[in-house]
Amino acid sequence: MSEIKSFIINVKDLSFKSEQHVLDLIRFLSEALPQITLDRNRNEINVEMPSKLSKRALRLRIKKFLYKKGLNNDFRPISYKTTEAEGYTVKEKKIIELAYY
Repeated sequence: MSEIKSFIINVKDLSFKSEQHVLDLIRFLSEALPQITLDRNRNEINVEMPSKLSKRALRLRIKKFLYKKGLNNDFRPISYKTTEAEGYTVKEKKIIELAYY
């Protein structure tokens, strides 16, 4: 039996934009990676996946979802690691608008 590793995807910023985007992300990830299991706990998505599947594959699918929904100019996945958990945060990009005179 293969080892299982778990990650957390924090979707707090994405849920402020639209709750439907979070539900679409869960559906997209479950279809794109059928070997993972997803559980939602408020603003966090708990992902359990086999150890042979890389963390980068998960990030790639998140970026692909943002691109398909047209959110890639507004959001991006950022990796984080704490003592109790590791995973990604889908953060809103900071945009600086400079007015030239």
